[in-house]
Order: sequence, then structure tokens, then C-alpha cells
Amino acid sequence: MLVLCVAALPLAGCSPLAITALGVGGSAGVNHAMSGASYRTFMAPMPNVRAATLQALGRMGIRVDSSGKQNEGEFIKAAATDRKIDIELEVISPNATRMRSVTKRGVFIYDTATSDEIIQQTEKLLKPQPPMPQRASVSQGLAAALR
Repeated sequence: MLVLCVAALPLAGCSPLAITALGVGGSAGVNHAMSGASYRTFMAPMPNVRAATLQALGRMGIRVDSSGKQNEGEFIKAAATDRKIDIELEVISPNATRMRSVTKRGVFIYDTATSDEIIQQTEKLLKPQPPMPQRASVSQGLAAALR
């Protein structure tokens, strides 16, 4: 018994590290709630997040059934195959918008993978695209070669 206690003693220091690692990993990216909802706050105004969300749904082939205003934000209701998707956009500030996505398959089954993907695709569309490199014209190339 004494040997087991002594052998387990070094393991007691690992639990705070594991809890910290889980906390850091859990806060990165998309946050989840017990209700099956996925959450993300974007540093972008509401109209930009709404436009990016609608574009992401379109790219994913998800049909938008309705949308409108509610309380401090907007909602989007969509559907895909046998899934119903509810998205809420809430104004946090003029430059911050919180997105909540819930995808349900049936009555009790939540599809957080689809909700996560909608949020991730929205995030991709909100990121500024790098400028396209400009091609030198033939005359610019000839002028550079003569120098």
C-alpha cells in the first residue's frame, strides 16, 4: 500500500497542468454549450457577419428558409437534408458580433460539427484576402530589362 501511495505521489502535480491545458484548448476557436450550440464572437460589424454567414451557407449548399431582426440582433433559419439550423447574430458593439449556431437532426440529436463548420466558413469569409500580385506588363518588363 505504501509503495502505491509513493508511486502515485508525482501524479498529483499533473492534474493542475491537465486542467489548464483543457481550459486553454477549450477557449480556442469555437465554444460549445450543453445545449449543442456553437458560439463565436467576431471582430466585425453585424452586416459583415450576416453577409459572410449567408455566403457560407450558400457555399455549403444549405438552404436559407427565413431571416429577420430580433431583440439586439438578427436570426437566420436554414435547412439541409434532415437538419434544421438556427443562427443568431447579436451585436456586442459596433465592431463586434456574436454568432450562435444550433443544428438539430430530429428532436434530441444535435449536430455540432455542422454548426462548427458554418462558423468556421463564416470566419474564413470575414478574413481580409491578401491582394493579388500584379503582373508586370510586357512594356514594364522590357523597360526593366533595358535598365
